[in-house]
Amino acid sequence: MDESKRDLFAERPTAIVAAEGWPFVAPLVAATALGFAFAPLWLVGVVGALTLFVVAFFRNPQRTIPGDEATVVSPADGRVLCVDEIEAADGSGAKNLRIGIFLSVFDVHVNRAPLAGRVVALERGGSKFLAAWNPRGEHENVRLAMTLELADGRRVVVTQITGLIARRIVCHPRIGQWIERGARYGLIRFGSRTDVLLPPGSIASVKPGDRVRGGATVLARLGAAS
Repeated sequence: MDESKRDLFAERPTAIVAAEGWPFVAPLVAATALGFAFAPLWLVGVVGALTLFVVAFFRNPQRTIPGDEATVVSPADGRVLCVDEIEAADGSGAKNLRIGIFLSVFDVHVNRAPLAGRVVALERGGSKFLAAWNPRGEHENVRLAMTLELADGRRVVVTQITGLIARRIVCHPRIGQWIERGARYGLIRFGSRTDVLLPPGSIASVKPGDRVRGGATVLARLGAAS
């Protein structure tokens, strides 16, 4: 086995309903069942509808991953908020391609790796819970940035950002693990944003306003390594 892939991340969540949702789903299912015996029908309907909503929120569909190793797949379901370039943090003057995705409470919230790589950093930051579409949110909201080092040494950052309703970020990989392209690695509860920062020379395949599906939509293509 390639040394860089020796510590392979085991994809999760993989169940049809993410395990992180059961602490919410189970009490609602119980309340709905009890409601048939002790509550008025309209209340049972309300609780039942809420139960279905929470189950749908934590749904975790299988996806067919398109393209090759240079194909960047969407890390999340949702709507593209921005496609722009920002200056690289190394001070070289190079421009990284950034693609931001807004996830509404109706979107699948399981996150996927946009490219295959080794996890070299997991950085938490922020303290606020502003609306995910608020430009300040990308800098001030609670977030977790996962940096992946690709096989050719270039680096990609995928950032999970909380929103107005979201309060918890789940990110399963550990530093040093290799994660495959399109692998499910975590989620955000409830309503959020996910950003991808790609190496210079990457070419976007989407534009603001486009709908994307995690692991299934092609976001961009990597340029040739220098």
